[in-house]
Amino acid sequence: MTMSEPYDVNKIREDFPILSREVNNRPLVYLDNAASAQKPRNVLQAMSRAYGEEYANVHRGLHYLSNLATEHYEEVRSKIRTFINAGYDDEIVYTTGSTESINIVSYGWGLPNLTSGDEIILSVLEHHANIVPWHFLREHRGVQLVWVEPTSQGILDPQRIQEAISPATRLIALSHMSNVLGSWIDIKSIARMAHERGIALLVDGSQSSVHGSVDVRDLDCDFFALTGHKLYGPSASGALYARRERLREMQPFQGGGSMIREVGRERITYADPPLMLEAGTPPIVPMIGFGAALDYLQSLGMTRIASHEAEIAAYASQEFAKEPWIIQQGVAPNKGAIFSFVLEGAAHPHDISTILDQQGIAVRAGHHCAQPLMEFFQLTATCRASFALYNTRDEVDRLLAGLRVCRDLFA
Repeated sequence: MTMSEPYDVNKIREDFPILSREVNNRPLVYLDNAASAQKPRNVLQAMSRAYGEEYANVHRGLHYLSNLATEHYEEVRSKIRTFINAGYDDEIVYTTGSTESINIVSYGWGLPNLTSGDEIILSVLEHHANIVPWHFLREHRGVQLVWVEPTSQGILDPQRIQEAISPATRLIALSHMSNVLGSWIDIKSIARMAHERGIALLVDGSQSSVHGSVDVRDLDCDFFALTGHKLYGPSASGALYARRERLREMQPFQGGGSMIREVGRERITYADPPLMLEAGTPPIVPMIGFGAALDYLQSLGMTRIASHEAEIAAYASQEFAKEPWIIQQGVAPNKGAIFSFVLEGAAHPHDISTILDQQGIAVRAGHHCAQPLMEFFQLTATCRASFALYNTRDEVDRLLAGLRVCRDLFA
């Protein structure tokens, strides 16, 4: 499908081979997209071609296959820059996903620039990937973590961030969209207040980059993490955007091949960013697959994808609201197509997920790597249904029918 054609979700579904399979003798309804999305055929083909016809290690090889692999590998950097509207290719650091991206900032920027008593502001909405690396700095450097809570609707008011800022604040690290609630965070407002005070801003874009257009220059963030497997690409692919001036403040995260300029017995010099932060043989084929996934998304158009998902989210919200025994967590206006809920009564989310799976419906149950948020809602777990560019109204209906089965079993 191209941008000139109408958005035909049924035609789009044909691009994803796995969506035609059955699970437990039922047509698959895949609603675990916030954890990892399925892969279109062009991604599978690109990776098969890279392994079967074009594989060699990248950089410094003088033979044909190495040059070909390097060309296809490095052109993805420009695709990522375009996708998030960064200013320069060298602001794009290849990583294995958002987790590694945030750890690179913690170790590569945080360790050399933060010290005991410095403060990092986090929200209770964060995924563990945007919490644990900062705990490392708390343990190793004595950095203080300052927590900001959302409203009961799951909205993070920028005013609460402003109130948390102190003379000791050095970094604000926030998700752009909650992986549990689908709530969007007003990053632009927070960026203004941060940069007025010389505070760095990191944005975890693991969810937001999937559900709408991202412009890192418009957001005015210093760091932005995105992960390939949620963007319909393979696992072990992703990127860190780092503003050029922040890259100059960083030190290498890992040592090895590719990230050096010269190595001697008593001295070492490092390559310029981004190679300085890309040690060792990289995930060559996953990154080529990631590039193919970005090509696919661009062919559909992120604005059209967002419109489709908004329509599905509105329909799901409308239908959920008719069932008072479905208790949603976080009902922020204009939230993304991510729904976290429990059922009235004694049914545990794990039991609900198991019963839905028997009907071919894949959702996720647990704390979703967001234990501080679960504690905020006084829960240990929820079910989460997350919708994507290939999901339909009929699948919303099948989810609700499955939940009615759960309700009746536990009545």
